[in-house]
Amino acid sequence: MTTAAKQTWSADRYDRNARFVSDLGADVLGWLAPVPGERILDLGCGDGALTMRIADAGASVVGVDASASMVEAARSLGLDAHIADGESLAFDREFDAVFSNAALHWMTDMAAVISGVRRALKPGGRFVAELGGLGNVAAIATAMRGVALARGGDPELAHPWAFPSADVYQALLEGEGFAVRRIALIPRPTPLPTEMSGWLETFRAPFFDQFGTDRHTALADTVALLAPSLRDAEGRWTADYVRLRVEAALEK
Repeated sequence: MTTAAKQTWSADRYDRNARFVSDLGADVLGWLAPVPGERILDLGCGDGALTMRIADAGASVVGVDASASMVEAARSLGLDAHIADGESLAFDREFDAVFSNAALHWMTDMAAVISGVRRALKPGGRFVAELGGLGNVAAIATAMRGVALARGGDPELAHPWAFPSADVYQALLEGEGFAVRRIALIPRPTPLPTEMSGWLETFRAPFFDQFGTDRHTALADTVALLAPSLRDAEGRWTADYVRLRVEAALEK
């Protein structure tokens, strides 16, 4: 197995194990503050849970996501959703705002994403997003790397994300002509609705698939490594999340 292994998404599995992701998006949605008549792009819309809330505010919203399963789920809500690559957006001055929650860290060419966001916005348009920031899931990724090294696997599959610092992300935005209105790195220990294995199977299945018939043992080893730091005395799990939230705008 090589580092080319891709993350795939199941809308059903996401709903079971990761519904908290959109539930915790209320704060960044508050930064967006959509109003009737605006045209907004939801970049990495997932199954459309937050996209629907933007539409309910009266905005005209378009959702894009790389996952066919997620786009199908969003369309089932009556949303205008499409399969698209966030690193090569094709929009040209169409939107008053671009919004994204918990998706941009999967798009590791951050400069390409920001460039596409800039092109998609009208003059004066704003970009509001939350993504994994520096230190996000550090313990989880380190445990997976340890299992890979012990088992002769590929440790790079433990960390397929881009988790920038606030300074790095601000510099990328400013390089594309954005004025950063506010940006914050926010530690957010996040209770998991399932055991850690549910999180790992949802977000890093390719890592465990590399071990073939030993995948379940590798999964159990990772969970065991994480238990002392991320499981409390009553057996409840918490993910070591750190989020980067930003609001930026182009000149009119």
